Amino acid sequence: MSEDRSTRRASPADPGHLPPPPPREADDRVVTGTITTAWAIALVVVGVLAACGVLPARERWWVWTCAAGLAMGGFGLWYVPVLKRRRARAATRRDGEPGPPGQLSGEPSSESRESGSKTVSSTETPGKSTRS
Repeated sequence: MSEDRSTRRASPADPGHLPPPPPREADDRVVTGTITTAWAIALVVVGVLAACGVLPARERWWVWTCAAGLAMGGFGLWYVPVLKRRRARAATRRDGEPGPPGQLSGEPSSESRESGSKTVSSTETPGKSTRS
């Protein structure tokens, strides 16, 4: 019984099979700015409706919803670049600084992190439960 080529699944070994495209990375500032602009437009529209008396008093919470969206979008526009810079600096420090002898730079340290807690980490006592 021969299979029709249109009903047969393409396997990775097929010469006509294309690998899936890589995921696209979005520009965070453009996305955040677009959404913040939409909240600003919504605030203006709802504000005009409220000022003209078209928006009933019991529906005025929409004004504050738009204002909160605009405020959070403004915070996002400020914070996302700060977060990216901090992560880039941490990655540079992590990749650039050598660890203890015999440890690769990306591996976590097995040194004890003394914090005064009586809790025993499972990494410090392999094979033992930390429950009493």
